[in-house]
Amino acid sequence: QVQLVESGGGLVQAGGSLRLSCAASGRTFSSYAMGWFRQAPGKEREFVAAISWSGGSTYYADSVKGRFTITRDNAKNTVYLQMNSLKPEDTAVYYCAAAQRPVGVGVREYDYWGQGTQVTVSS
Repeated sequence: QVQLVESGGGLVQAGGSLRLSCAASGRTFSSYAMGWFRQAPGKEREFVAAISWSGGSTYYADSVKGRFTITRDNAKNTVYLQMNSLKPEDTAVYYCAAAQRPVGVGVREYDYWGQGTQVTVSS
C-alpha cells in the first residue's frame, strides 16, 4: 500500500512557475513508476508526465513538453513536477499516482492516487 500527498499548488500568473511535490509513504517507493495527471472542470483526467522507478526514463504529454520536468528523489520518497511558462490552459487539479508496473501514460495503469492539488493560472 502506498499513500500519496501532493503539495505546491496555487495561483500563478501566466508565464510563471510552480513546483509540485508528491510525498509517498511506504518503504517500497523506489519500486514504483510515478506519474502526474491533471483534471480540469468538465474534462477527463489526462496524463501530464511520468518517470520510471529509477528516474532513468521520463515521458511527457505533448502539451507540456519543454515546459514541465518530472523528477524523483527515492531517498526522500518524493516525486516533483517543475512547471515553467505556465499557461491558463494548465489550470486543473493535479494528481500524483503510483504504478506497480513499468511506467505508463494511462490512468488505468496506476494503482494509487493522491487527493490532488489545485493549480490556477491567470491570464
